[in-house]
Amino acid sequence: MVKLQLTTIYPCALALVFSLVILTIPILGVQAQDLVYHLEHEWVKIWVNQDGTIDLLYDVIIVCDAGTLHWVEIGQPNHDFHIGDAFDENGNYLPARDTSSGDQYKIQVDLQDLDAGEKVQFNLTSNVGQMIWEDSQNPGNVGMQFTPTWFPVSIGNLRLLIILPSGVNASNLKTMTGVEWDNSGSEDGQFTVYWERSNLAPDQEFTFGVSFPKEFVQNYQVQPSFLEKYGLWIAVLGTLIAVVGIVGFVAFRKREYLKPILSVETLGIRRGLTAVEASYLLELKPKMIVTEILYSLLRKRAVWVTASKPSVTLKVLPPYKGGNKENLSDLKLRYYEIDFLNAIKEDGTLNEQGLADTVLFLRSSVEEKLRGYCRRDTVDYYRKVVAKAWEQVEQEGTPALASKAFDEQLLWLLLDPQRDAKTRKAFENRVFEPAPLWFWYWYGYGQYNRRPTYKPNVESPTQSAPPPKIPGADFADGIATAVENTSNNIVGNLEKFANSIIPTPPPKKTSRKPARKGSSCVCACAACACACACVSCACACAGGGAG
Repeated sequence: MVKLQLTTIYPCALALVFSLVILTIPILGVQAQDLVYHLEHEWVKIWVNQDGTIDLLYDVIIVCDAGTLHWVEIGQPNHDFHIGDAFDENGNYLPARDTSSGDQYKIQVDLQDLDAGEKVQFNLTSNVGQMIWEDSQNPGNVGMQFTPTWFPVSIGNLRLLIILPSGVNASNLKTMTGVEWDNSGSEDGQFTVYWERSNLAPDQEFTFGVSFPKEFVQNYQVQPSFLEKYGLWIAVLGTLIAVVGIVGFVAFRKREYLKPILSVETLGIRRGLTAVEASYLLELKPKMIVTEILYSLLRKRAVWVTASKPSVTLKVLPPYKGGNKENLSDLKLRYYEIDFLNAIKEDGTLNEQGLADTVLFLRSSVEEKLRGYCRRDTVDYYRKVVAKAWEQVEQEGTPALASKAFDEQLLWLLLDPQRDAKTRKAFENRVFEPAPLWFWYWYGYGQYNRRPTYKPNVESPTQSAPPPKIPGADFADGIATAVENTSNNIVGNLEKFANSIIPTPPPKKTSRKPARKGSSCVCACAACACACACVSCACACAGGGAG
């Protein structure tokens, strides 16, 4: 155990006494008298950057219980912040602006008006400088203290995930006594720590701190020596400040940093994606993503493949033919399926740019759905979904049940890079029993089989004759051929299609040096009650509000 040595810095303690008074003042947003609200959750994610700044993400679900809710204010750690973006759960952009006042630093997010009984989930990102400070209690270390925004209402669930710089790990990271982390893990190869609290009372605050070797960041704030800054005050204020120092010591007691113990997981998994959306997450190539969308439309009997060479030619079937986006949505088509149908030209061929726009919008939609969630854990989750789909096929005891399971799990099975080999293994010793309505199979069977013996009634598939049973090996070869050839022939000009899809840009992080260097150890934000002799004065220094 490494104990902190509380440095006796009297002016700093004086600031702490002032903070006791300020802490008694409620920090509220301007709101109507009849406005009642609460937060279902407040999830915070912090990336500690090597330049000494942090990228800060808030994910909030706020519920309007009475009145009308127009905006929400989120506190920021200090004045040196840069506003990023704010979006709601549907991807709608929300205006965000600086509404700081005095030493209360806040960002106001304007919502679409919420009436009683309504709620919204939104994200807000910002970049904050002057956050990493020299740790005077652990020589050679730097660190940060952070208090998530508190509200004058209850909060059902509070989570905080801190992503440390590359090189920081369980052996060289320290946390504050009494607030050892709940879980730890990694994200993109960087060590993470995680805390969670539930059922917070109005204005309840939690402060969390981390400390690690200073060589893992390029910039950090240095606490000036007491004599350099306050030598002239010693003779005049010595006695008074000594008394105040004792009060500050009692009020804010010494903090210790402990070596970590737990090692589990991080913020959470983004569930609820479709197989097509997961295909992007699992890094399928764009032409395979489009093939996946085609199969989803074949399964819904929305299209039929009339030709496969030199490129795929489609026929849109009733009731999907001639539809616009509104009535296609009524038919329970996904947004990417609607975009695909709109990319079909009059002659049945596919418009390369239209398909590229389909993939681009799918990509941006999935990225938006991932905001605030752990990407790596989500990828692992959907890989397990694919593995579970194969288990369902392989564990069925009869050919009929195995065939039915294959049809039901088709879109997930296509995401497996080993799908061909696994299909052969699943049906190597049994036949495959397709149904007349399985357009996804019959299109390939009719297009790529040299001597097809069965043809479904496209216009009235329920009136088709019972299809023959197919040897498992033939079925596996047919599926492999159909998927590969469709992927290669999905458009006439693959190069044009590929060039229309811009590679995914890396996550944007604001990189800038702190605006002020050599800042005083006296807390710029008294309401935070930072222990100035500890890691830093970089607490979250404002409560939130709504109106």
